[in-house]
Amino acid sequence: MAQDLKLDKIMDVNVDVSVEVGRTRMSIRDIKALSQGAIIELDRAAGTPLDVLVNGTLVARGEIVVIKDKFGIMLTEVVGEDDEVEAAAEEAG
Repeated sequence: MAQDLKLDKIMDVNVDVSVEVGRTRMSIRDIKALSQGAIIELDRAAGTPLDVLVNGTLVARGEIVVIKDKFGIMLTEVVGEDDEVEAAAEEAG
């Protein structure tokens, strides 16, 4: 019960939520040369779950869904601290 009271104080705080499909590294020259229809290769294979980040921290993975002509994310995995450490290590290379 005391834990719920502590959480109540922050429940209305806004955070940035973003969804990452993949990443790539490009030079400014290559970006400037992009035109409509250009394809940018990402570091993930098709069908790989998307990353859901809150304030830049990985919290879940999911899949794109379409409901009434709107895109959404269906969470398939909530990431714990151990998974987060593993993901950071993978990104570091």
